[in-house]
Amino acid sequence: MVSVFPSRESYLRLITTYLMEYTEDWEIEKSYIQPDKLQQVMEIYEAQFKAA
Repeated sequence: MVSVFPSRESYLRLITTYLMEYTEDWEIEKSYIQPDKLQQVMEIYEAQFKAA
């Protein structure tokens, strides 16, 4: 039988890395307020505040 991974540890490292990356992507996409949208709102607010 030919194994793709040289050891169990290498397989677990690959799975762990994948899950960490997946979790980070999910947190960014599913967050309630995305950082880029918040930045746009803050820029509009500052422009209106300076104009007043």
